[in-house]
Amino acid sequence: MKLLGISGSLTGSKTLVTVKKVLEEVGRKDPDIETVLLDIKQYDIQFCDGRDPIQYSGDTRSVIDIVCSADFYVIGTPIFQASLSGALKNLFDLIPVQTFRNKVIGFVATGGTYQHYLVIENQLKPIAGYFRSFVAPSYVYAHNEHFNKNNEIIDQDVVNRISYLAEELIFMQRALGRLR
Repeated sequence: MKLLGISGSLTGSKTLVTVKKVLEEVGRKDPDIETVLLDIKQYDIQFCDGRDPIQYSGDTRSVIDIVCSADFYVIGTPIFQASLSGALKNLFDLIPVQTFRNKVIGFVATGGTYQHYLVIENQLKPIAGYFRSFVAPSYVYAHNEHFNKNNEIIDQDVVNRISYLAEELIFMQRALGRLR
């Protein structure tokens, strides 16, 4: 069983740190789950231009293959201008719709205002609904104040939410995996 953590940011490190923490927590709670991190800033991903995903090559093809090979996901984005990152939206556009069908997705987001957590509710969850995914009820939103100057999470409530999201992802994947 493979959990893919996707850091949907081309800049900064808070989203990456938060996604990594969820992956670490899942690995700690269930060592039988393989955890893989996809940091999209490490790849030269083309813009989606509407062609069949199989026609892409290079890094874009590699990223599509990595996403398609996972059993479930934790997807993170920074919030820019009250929306998910363009890089993550582009990734969603590149991936075949059936990839996420009947798969569990958990979300994390990072941002500079406390109201930006609503992007998860109003944008990310509807995208997952379009994909016909099973969305973990909990999510993690981390504000700039939840990190120290080294971008380490220092807020205990955020740490607790990471732990709870990890538990939900494991529970949902195990329960729904038996139904497939």
